[in-house]
Amino acid sequence: MPRFSIILPCFKVQGFLRECLDSVLGQCYRDIEVIAVNDCSPDGCGAILDAYAARDSRLRVLHLEENVGLGRARNAGMPHATGDYLFFLDSDDTLTPGALRAMADRLEETGDPDVLVFDYARTYWWGGTRRNVLAHILAETQDGSGDGTFTAAERPEILDLLMVVWNKVYRRDFVEREGFTFPPGYYEDTPWTFPVMLTAGRIATLDRICLNYRQRRQGNILSTTSRKHFDIHEQYARVFAYVDAHPSLARWRPYLHAKMGEHCLDILAKPDRLPPSDKAEFFRRTAEMFRAHRPEGTPVPDGLRVLERGYAGWVLWRQSGRARRELGRRAQRARAAAGARLGRARSAVGPRRPLDPHLVVYSAFSHRGVLGDPAAIYHKAREIAPHLRGVWVLRDEEQAELAERTGLLPPGTDHVILGSASYRRVVGRAAFFVNNVNWPGTLHKRPGSVHIHTHQGTPLKYMGADLLGKPGARLGVDVPQMLRRADRWDYSLVANRHSERVWERAYPCHFTSLRTGSPRNDVLVGAGPDAGREVRARLGVPDGHTVVLYAPTRRDYRRGGLVERLDPARFARDLGAGHTLIVRLHPSLASGPARGLGLSELHRRGIVIDATDEPHVEEVMLASDVLVTDYSALMFDYANLDRPLVVHADDWGAFAASRGAYFDITAEAPGPVTRSYDELVRLFASGAWRDEEAARARAAFRERFCEYDDGRAAERVVRTLMLGEPMTGPAGVPRARRVPAADRDQPASL
Repeated sequence: MPRFSIILPCFKVQGFLRECLDSVLGQCYRDIEVIAVNDCSPDGCGAILDAYAARDSRLRVLHLEENVGLGRARNAGMPHATGDYLFFLDSDDTLTPGALRAMADRLEETGDPDVLVFDYARTYWWGGTRRNVLAHILAETQDGSGDGTFTAAERPEILDLLMVVWNKVYRRDFVEREGFTFPPGYYEDTPWTFPVMLTAGRIATLDRICLNYRQRRQGNILSTTSRKHFDIHEQYARVFAYVDAHPSLARWRPYLHAKMGEHCLDILAKPDRLPPSDKAEFFRRTAEMFRAHRPEGTPVPDGLRVLERGYAGWVLWRQSGRARRELGRRAQRARAAAGARLGRARSAVGPRRPLDPHLVVYSAFSHRGVLGDPAAIYHKAREIAPHLRGVWVLRDEEQAELAERTGLLPPGTDHVILGSASYRRVVGRAAFFVNNVNWPGTLHKRPGSVHIHTHQGTPLKYMGADLLGKPGARLGVDVPQMLRRADRWDYSLVANRHSERVWERAYPCHFTSLRTGSPRNDVLVGAGPDAGREVRARLGVPDGHTVVLYAPTRRDYRRGGLVERLDPARFARDLGAGHTLIVRLHPSLASGPARGLGLSELHRRGIVIDATDEPHVEEVMLASDVLVTDYSALMFDYANLDRPLVVHADDWGAFAASRGAYFDITAEAPGPVTRSYDELVRLFASGAWRDEEAARARAAFRERFCEYDDGRAAERVVRTLMLGEPMTGPAGVPRARRVPAADRDQPASL
């Protein structure tokens, strides 16, 4: 029999679930069982749980056939629990190292109490951490006399702590004896925690932070605007019914009566909880319940007398209480409003003019030209929906001229210059926006417009909010501003489930993940060995040569990002006769010292081909026979070609430590991994870079990361999002799903 049964309901938390499971299964204290309940989650939670269960026998997974909500999902897990203690953990929170050992030691020290209450810390998306402000209560009660346990009547201050289920563990036979279960609803913790704490004969505390309580950027579901907050009345009715059924608890009625009033008024006071039209009704129901359950002869606390004055009286009371603070904020709000009006004026002309349903605005790589995923979507739209007018945004006139010279702006392409009058007219009327980089902060998103974000490939290194813990990598990056701009996304395109999980975690915003595949990879899917013949000829590759494409990425542990991991001239020589080396630097290094330190000269002398300035990387990939890279996201795209890949990872530790990585590419590589230059040369000399083992690794990599790339991604985007046709996709690809504003605690039904 394990010491702890950890019950873990899961619903739309795929971006955080692995971190939660790792924090539990990686604890030094191993006498546990984990019962994960997949509450019919529409994302990848079920697959993640099954994968972990296959590796660790302590984890069992229950897959519910329909979504039942958090409380009933917990109930579903309880009959399967065999441990001494029940621990209801939310699947986006994490345990701190050593937490379970500390709990087990405290339980033994206090002789197995009915309930153990421990401390937690709020962890914020921007990297901040704040300890529970009432932690002193745990310290005071832990230092008590006797066996270290008490009842709520003996130490009523214990009820001042956050009345949630996850900061406690419960003796299983106590829970079963008393018949405690969770009701459905929004506030399911309320009718569990009060009866449990009031009934428990022995309560112990642990003055230690055992859990990190994740604070979502968009808040949890209890912070959203909804009529579902009316559920609080029904839940307190259940609490009072429990007290009525247990006469020994009657002395708690005044406390619970006041607590109910405070809780409801707190919900009413927060402007983002209830629709304005429902506030008067909520107040009325609260006042009725307050009167109905008021204990005879009990005076009304000063702060709750407002419930006897009616809704209008409450409004006046709130306004008077906030008047002084409000006056202090008015100047700041006025300035902000003026700035917002100015931004809207710059972004849209004639706000009363309707959106043009046939106007699509495109941009790629900070307005460089017709590139990447947006370009693939643009070309497909011209082919199958010629009535859609596509307009590209260019950074400035100089960039427009450069784009025309280099082929980044094909002749006849409709375009506008960022910030110009034409730009303002276009973005003020466009129904669709397609970009792989965020739009400027001055662009006002009009209601009804659709923003499609394509990203720039499958992520290996940390992105978005995950950069907050990597100060070197985020140097010069305003992450909060980045996320405010990402709030405008309606759709996020993904090529695999890994990307879907990462983007939902790295960009905690409102958007729908759309499993379309990567549009720019359409040209790679199914490409035969001769697909790059014309490009090879244009680049000057001799007939019959094996083309090795070397594509290094930037480093965040070196100022400027340039770290020369190998000498291209030496590598080209060591590859030997019959080989051509093509080098393509990361775009951020294209205008830096790497070119001047020798690459341009090597290209001029014909020793290597410098393809850094080639406008379309897809063409360079088609021209090659094998890719050598370190940690460039290019490898995920290249896998679609089913051509050999080699990962040269001689500084993986430094790269992962400085930038952060979502998985270890050296352990889950698409082909051979080399750790030194000599090892890389020997690999090519031996031919092992294209042997059967390399092919097996590549096949597994393709299956995982080219999951939705079927050659029709761009068409899927145009037909689904611009023409309104039903979503279709590769076999097994479900329809798009909405990422909720907050999904910490889901209601009984959605």
